[in-house]
Amino acid sequence: MLRLLTIEFHKLKYNKASKVLSLIYFGLLTCIALIAAIKFDVGPIKFHLAEIGIFNFPYIWHFNTYMAAILKFFLLLVIVSMMANEYSYKTLKQNLIDGLSKKEFILSKFYTVVVFALVSTVFVFVISLILGLCYSDYNEFAIITSDLQYLLAFFIKLVAFFSMGLFFGILVKRSAFAVGAMVVWFFAESIFKGYLFWSFKDSENISEKVDAIMQFLPFEAMSNLIKEPFTRLGAVRSVANQIGETFTKSYAVDFSTIIIVSVWTFIFIYLSFALLKKRDL
Repeated sequence: MLRLLTIEFHKLKYNKASKVLSLIYFGLLTCIALIAAIKFDVGPIKFHLAEIGIFNFPYIWHFNTYMAAILKFFLLLVIVSMMANEYSYKTLKQNLIDGLSKKEFILSKFYTVVVFALVSTVFVFVISLILGLCYSDYNEFAIITSDLQYLLAFFIKLVAFFSMGLFFGILVKRSAFAVGAMVVWFFAESIFKGYLFWSFKDSENISEKVDAIMQFLPFEAMSNLIKEPFTRLGAVRSVANQIGETFTKSYAVDFSTIIIVSVWTFIFIYLSFALLKKRDL
């Protein structure tokens, strides 16, 4: 595994675009800390975001992983360009001539995806821990270590998303087209969801029926791993209660969703290998 990772990081080391995108990604992750500095002072409305509880333990694990997951697009560009460069610079063919098997080639890419996801997770963990220790109202060890499953969900979400990017990178051989294909897939899922709502328009519990089907599609499954955290915030719930609204949704990381996303990851990696094996390089 170390040999394969060494080969991949040697290629990335001399790729300026990948280094710039990686720096932008981790720079933006660090900027989550800047949310603590945002203060609203508009007439009678004055509040400090860090003081309304977004950095309280254990809520911070949910909030920060959700926000950090939005930035994964930058690392996706590194993944798809990494694959596109293999075709553009013919390093794939050279690796195979030098004795690397196609299975080892795919494994080297998958190991790189896992390392990117793991480093991102550790990075978010450290930032969240520092912010929480600085701003949280609750610093008991038991509270700090609760809800850490959101970090696991974040890691699995990144691995699945990057594996999907790797598959499309191999399929279309061009980074821009690979990203475009993923966007098309995303819109196709959204259109299908709209079709399901239309199909069940005369039924009861429409949302539950649509969700029961949509949960098996890749983008929806990845989205379900970390649900939006905003309506979970105490300040938002207080305002909602004052106007007669209550939120009953579950924010937990479901084991079944982890299984679905893991299966999709396996499918994308297997299809990548099958595609590469079939091609005459």
